[in-house]
Amino acid sequence: MGRFFQILAIFLLPVVIVGGVYVLGLTIPVPHLGRDYVISLVLPKAGQPVDLPTIYGPPDNSRPLVVIDAGHGGKDPGTVSGDRYEKDVVLELALALKDRLIEEGGIRVALTREDDTFLVLQERPEIARRLNADLFISLHADSAGDSESAFGASVYTLSREASSEAAARFANRENNADLLNGVVVRNQSDPVNDILVELSQRRVQETSREFGELIEREGKGRHRFHSQTQRSAALAVLRAPDVPAVLFEVGFLTNPDDAARLSSDEGREEFAGFLARAIRVFFARQSVG
Repeated sequence: MGRFFQILAIFLLPVVIVGGVYVLGLTIPVPHLGRDYVISLVLPKAGQPVDLPTIYGPPDNSRPLVVIDAGHGGKDPGTVSGDRYEKDVVLELALALKDRLIEEGGIRVALTREDDTFLVLQERPEIARRLNADLFISLHADSAGDSESAFGASVYTLSREASSEAAARFANRENNADLLNGVVVRNQSDPVNDILVELSQRRVQETSREFGELIEREGKGRHRFHSQTQRSAALAVLRAPDVPAVLFEVGFLTNPDDAARLSSDEGREEFAGFLARAIRVFFARQSVG
């Protein structure tokens, strides 16, 4: 019988305690139990426009506008080699290019990101489109896995067919940057994107290729380029309707010489110098044409 009352007390005691707390109007504190690890995302209201970046330079809408996109960012580091992260290297290069263009004057400049922010791939060309940009440049740094022999920069323009197997692999890797923990965060299907490419990019692909060739020409003797400099692939980040666009792979972070150069003050200044000149020549040609 004693065992029966012990078991009954075990079951009744919590009821008695909770009842007493309720009668007295008290509360029982509940531990967090790991709730601090929950990540909350504040989403904008439906239909609310996303803030556009600052436009630097002359307050004159007749002046050409270039949008510089530093690839990756936030939880997406891009290529990681030693203590160098692609997202950091290309952001420093983007800021150096912006400063050079503003210093020389006459061109308006906007950056898709100016800090360690994650942007969905589709947001990047959409920023250029909404700003009515005249040129879009996406900066990235390449990787050769465990090999240190691959070196040099390359310039990608948009096409439905990749120019090489390496270009196809690169496009697949970059287009998958929208995968977060296995979840796709883009909102359009590949068939829809293919139609958009076919209809909206015909007129600008040739102009984009011309700018890619200008980058190589102005950088010759100042920057190391890959033996196959001009490439093309179906890159999502270049799908900005009516905006000439290139993806500039500035070099290989897995190559010690490339990485050291791209991470140095001297290397950034040299990079900004020849790319700013390529941009100015491009806009000069467009104004004449």
